[in-house]
Amino acid sequence: MSVLCPSLLLPDADAMARFAQRLAPHLGPGDVLLLEGPIGAGKTHFARALIQSLLAAPEDVPSPTFTLVQVYDGPGFEIWHSDLYRLSHPDDALELGLMAAFQTALCLVEWPERLGGDRPDSALTLRFSVLSDDARRLELFGDAVRWAERLKGVCDV
Repeated sequence: MSVLCPSLLLPDADAMARFAQRLAPHLGPGDVLLLEGPIGAGKTHFARALIQSLLAAPEDVPSPTFTLVQVYDGPGFEIWHSDLYRLSHPDDALELGLMAAFQTALCLVEWPERLGGDRPDSALTLRFSVLSDDARRLELFGDAVRWAERLKGVCDV
């Protein structure tokens, strides 16, 4: 796994939303985004902004904390937003249908460590860190062959 974007400083929630909107057009079916970071780091805010930027019409994008998975109709493909915080074993993710969705949908996965050994090797990992009440640091990691060219210019904040 290579560092694909140097450490990005996102000074507020609006900056995070703008980054999500800039990344969204570079994503499609079969892409998996693993969203790592502590509670309150902005994973759901990022996912919400990215999903909303891909939808044809405005739609509420709630946190999937209790439903575990929310599915949206994107531009020619499904978008799966999952929050695995409440899972107790990696096998629980299999029951949600995530492994099949990884092949056909754009998948955003919060708390991906709950996947255990089922984390897709081709995934783009976004690591969120809290710097202050508003500011966040974001680092992107992944397979350079799959992601480096696609992310060219996206990380220029």
